[in-house]
Amino acid sequence: MKIAMPYLDGNLNPHFGTSREFVVIEAEEGNITGKKIITNEILHNHGELALLLKTEGAGVVITGGIGRPMANALQQAGFAVITGASGDAEQIAKDFLKGTLVTGPSSCSCGGHHHGHGHDHGQGN
Repeated sequence: MKIAMPYLDGNLNPHFGTSREFVVIEAEEGNITGKKIITNEILHNHGELALLLKTEGAGVVITGGIGRPMANALQQAGFAVITGASGDAEQIAKDFLKGTLVTGPSSCSCGGHHHGHGHDHGQGN
C-alpha cells in the first residue's frame, strides 16, 4: 500500500492545492517500508496531479484541506481521499495503518473553495 500526502518540512501541508512537495509512504503489513518525496510542478492541474500520484503507486491520499475539484479528480482516479489530518507525515501514516487516525475539520483557509470531508478510513489496497 502507498499513501500520498502534501508535504512541508516533515509535516502534512495543511492545504493540498499549494503543496510544492508530496510524500509517498510505502507500507507492508502495517509497517512503513519506504518514503519518497516528489516535487509538484503542476499546481492546480487536477487531472495531471492525480495522474502523478497514481503513477507513484499511491491508492490513498491523506490531506488537511482540499478543494472540491481536486478531491473529485482524485476520487475519479480511484483514490480514497481522507481530509482533516494534521501533524507529522510519518505519524499520520502510522496512525492510518493502525486504524487510529483522527481527523478534524479541514484545516486550510483557502477562501471560497468547498472541501470534501470524506473520512473513509478503509485500508483496502
